[in-house]
Amino acid sequence: MKVLDHKIDFAVVLSVSNANPNGDPLNGNRPRQNYDGYGEISDVAIKRKIRNRLMDAGGAVFVQSNDRKVDDFKSLKDRAESNAELAKMLKAKNSSPDDFAAIACEEWIDVRAFGQVFAFKGTNLSVGVRGPVSIHTATSLNPIDITSMQITKSVNSVTGEKKGSDTMGMKHRVDYGLYVFYGSINTQLAEKTSFSLGDAEKVKQALITLFENDSSSARPDGSMEVHKVYWWEHNSKMGQYSSAKVHRSLQITSEEETPKTIEDYSIKVNELDGLKLEVFDGQ
Repeated sequence: MKVLDHKIDFAVVLSVSNANPNGDPLNGNRPRQNYDGYGEISDVAIKRKIRNRLMDAGGAVFVQSNDRKVDDFKSLKDRAESNAELAKMLKAKNSSPDDFAAIACEEWIDVRAFGQVFAFKGTNLSVGVRGPVSIHTATSLNPIDITSMQITKSVNSVTGEKKGSDTMGMKHRVDYGLYVFYGSINTQLAEKTSFSLGDAEKVKQALITLFENDSSSARPDGSMEVHKVYWWEHNSKMGQYSSAKVHRSLQITSEEETPKTIEDYSIKVNELDGLKLEVFDGQ
């Protein structure tokens, strides 16, 4: 398949309603916030969701979460060694890192998209792959309000034990927040990982359906929604405009002091001459 030959920029507008989009383990799993009170969703969490959607679409993914695994491998090393050529190269003393990277990129779509570090204990090879797809942290358009509640249990965990306190802990949620995140696909790195036009299309579809099959107690079905995906395709490898200028062309402003729905925001895009833009509704 043809390697990506032109730069791509994108932006995703999503909303959170009575859910915890990304808990902060250093802050009691409260929804992430910056020092100004704006909500955040880490780029790592977004990439995890993209990987899950790629897996749902039948793609081979190297970094799988334990609760979404589709194979029996217990570690990344085991998964890497499932490829006979890679297993041989990991044990050899003079293997080529470039050859190893090429095979890994061909095998797994997330490696050729996001890159990966292959450095395992007990092996003779350490390889770093830089991927062409970069994603920013998602940030809310307004400071978020967080509601916290105590959750309790009404059963014994072990037969015969004395029933302890009913309190299990705390649960936190964002009442409402509109978030946006940006990303880009670099053609120079795409050439190195053989990231194709077809791969770019798969990433786009993953963004459009980002929260399908992603529900949990912290994120019930329907509580997180992709509203718009903006997809800019340049006409050259370097692109007509910088990613910063492209991303800045998307302007979102709140029309209410305390926005409660996406209708309380004004969203517009300033067109850039000669730059192709496609806008997709989330599913």
